[in-house]
Amino acid sequence: MWVDLEFYRGKKVLVTGHTGFKGSWLCKILINAGAEVTGYSLTPPTNPNLFEISGIEQKMNSIIGDIRDLAGLKAVFDTCQPEIVFHLAAQPIVRDSYKNPVYTYETNVMGTVNICECVRMNPCVKSFLNVTTDKVYHNNEWEWGYREIDPLDGYDPYSNSKSCSELVTHSYINSFFCNMDVAVSTARAGNVIGGGDFANDRIIPDCIRAALKKENIVVRNPYSTRPYQHVLEPLAAYLMIVQKQYEDSKYAGFYNVGPDDRDCVTTGELVNLFCKHWQEGIQWVNKSDGGPHEANFLKLDCSKLKTTFGWKPVWSVDDAIEKTVEWAKVYASEKPVEECMDRQIKEFFI
Repeated sequence: MWVDLEFYRGKKVLVTGHTGFKGSWLCKILINAGAEVTGYSLTPPTNPNLFEISGIEQKMNSIIGDIRDLAGLKAVFDTCQPEIVFHLAAQPIVRDSYKNPVYTYETNVMGTVNICECVRMNPCVKSFLNVTTDKVYHNNEWEWGYREIDPLDGYDPYSNSKSCSELVTHSYINSFFCNMDVAVSTARAGNVIGGGDFANDRIIPDCIRAALKKENIVVRNPYSTRPYQHVLEPLAAYLMIVQKQYEDSKYAGFYNVGPDDRDCVTTGELVNLFCKHWQEGIQWVNKSDGGPHEANFLKLDCSKLKTTFGWKPVWSVDDAIEKTVEWAKVYASEKPVEECMDRQIKEFFI
């Protein structure tokens, strides 16, 4: 494995958005690795939620706060003095960004300004990663993957606000961080799947909810193509980038994180895989709900990450669905999900 989790033992790490799906998995990895983890986030976004049912809260310093609150964020930095910062806090749902664009921009843009400002004011920080999305690119719906040098310009308020988040980070790098002893990168990841995602308007959580109710799965856009990957894939890449740039600032930069071409599948193909692994005769139906615009084709070129670090995906999209179904069935049977998470993390990082 190209990331050394032992590097994180004893490190003071701040994770924004720690109560979310990706944030909870990241904190679990860091806690298992022996890091001193502080989280800053709103209360968990769903009920139920992975943060509470996995028992992570008892093993870290969890602070409930709003990323838009600069004073509150400054106080956290003053208290915990982190060496490493992962910025995941965001309003992450495309459809919600149409319903509440102002909140989306406040959170995703000014939230990034606030975290960058806190990093600027705290020389204790040696490595900082801003996590954005594959949707930051101006999407031409073409068949080849976007590279880090391609133009940024998300279409919807969520995607556009994440493009702005990238630009804010670039500005702080050029204006401030370049003269400081801190390495800063952004990571643009594709769609993630995995156990413990209870969000609305995400295809795999929708599949699980339908399967548990013995209902047909409703797929609103089965022909859209996305770079699906298990949640541990981008998290491992984030951990690697942060470690490598901490050790040598030459690795700071902007990185795409996504699956290989074989795992860029249509939503219909993804749901077929889910039905295969769930079994029990589950089926899906094509039913567009006339919702707002979403990209039909989106793919990343991850050559930079591969050539710079020797990185490569570990699990295929089929593996990712299998692991997600495994977790969901453990949860549905009311068995400890923490044990399932620990087992999957161990399998992934071998």
